[in-house]
Amino acid sequence: MFLDFFYLLREKGLDVTPTDWLTLTEALDKGLAGNSFTGFYRLCRAVLVKSESLYDKFDQAFLEHFKGIAEMPEIPPEFYQWLANPRGSESMDGQKHQSPYRTAEQIEQMLRERIGEQTCQHNGGTYWVGTGGSSNFGNSGAGQEDGIRVGGQGHYHAAMRVAGERRFRDFSEDQVLGLRQYQMAFRRLRQFSGETNAAKTELDLDATIQATSDNAGKLKIEYKRPRQNTVKLLLLIDSGGSMDEYMAVVTALFQAVRKSNHFQDLKIYYFHNCIHDRLYTDSTCTPGKWVESESVLHQLDGNYKMIILGDAEMAPYELLNYRYYGQNRMCGLDWFQLFQKHYPHNVWLNPSTGGRSLWHDDYWSVGSHYDLSTYDILNDKFDMYLLTVANLEKALKKLLVSR
Repeated sequence: MFLDFFYLLREKGLDVTPTDWLTLTEALDKGLAGNSFTGFYRLCRAVLVKSESLYDKFDQAFLEHFKGIAEMPEIPPEFYQWLANPRGSESMDGQKHQSPYRTAEQIEQMLRERIGEQTCQHNGGTYWVGTGGSSNFGNSGAGQEDGIRVGGQGHYHAAMRVAGERRFRDFSEDQVLGLRQYQMAFRRLRQFSGETNAAKTELDLDATIQATSDNAGKLKIEYKRPRQNTVKLLLLIDSGGSMDEYMAVVTALFQAVRKSNHFQDLKIYYFHNCIHDRLYTDSTCTPGKWVESESVLHQLDGNYKMIILGDAEMAPYELLNYRYYGQNRMCGLDWFQLFQKHYPHNVWLNPSTGGRSLWHDDYWSVGSHYDLSTYDILNDKFDMYLLTVANLEKALKKLLVSR
């Protein structure tokens, strides 16, 4: 069944085995795909794809093989013109409107029928593809739990689907990380040393084979000292404010680091926007729960690897004015650079997609003398990596290489 699809997946670079294929056919026989094309797609992906980074290759092969089957109706260009400028609406209360239960296939068929019937622009109402109102199709109206947004922007995130949107998302290796990817990546952050005073308690297989061979085949077991990870890690996390948007990403990284047993020593501290005279010991940055930044520098030697996790976004005076926060003897930028100098093995992981330059807005501006964003300033000073699968691997490799 669908053998051409099997060979196409392998041609696209997916390691699909005959065992995987038999598992899929067994799942189909048991009705696990349900009666929908979307259910079939999800079942195929769950059984045949072994890594999220391969989702995009799978989607391309799936769409190529099943092209034209149960696809979203194509929206004629004139519909997007009609929907480009929403007019007054009958219901904009932001509430999701209940309607009789319909399957995704029924909703798509309804949209096909509307497209075939409609000949002009509509605003308001309950039937046509238009703006405002409470129709199942269009934009800028009341939220419909089984609606399809056509054009416009999503306000209430109530639509079941978005017309013209790629149905199957790209999960390539530039995806933002989750817990499992963090755990796999941190396994790479290891530097082993055999120069310890520990007893030889670990079986040395190669030496045992050689010694047994030299001993005329009579077994002679050889032991070696266990390898120990010598990496000591200092993790500094920006907490609160603009970082709240990335809470899930930060939480996943924090859990992966805490669960890891790869480090000889691990220290975690928090700051809000900038490092100042004090670092916090909890993520809420509670006053009193802190340590002096200088004491961290004195207690943790330069052999620690330092990771800074933050979006590098703040008002310029937070970074450049030493009087901003309490009685700081240095500005935030100087503190960052002091830590950078003390810990030469360092990287900056940034969950933001590249800096939003909020500081150029009036809200962030403090006079016209701030021409650069704080993101630009810190990106120029540090080796900064966008927090993705591929970039995390590069960053961790960078930590293990001397400057």
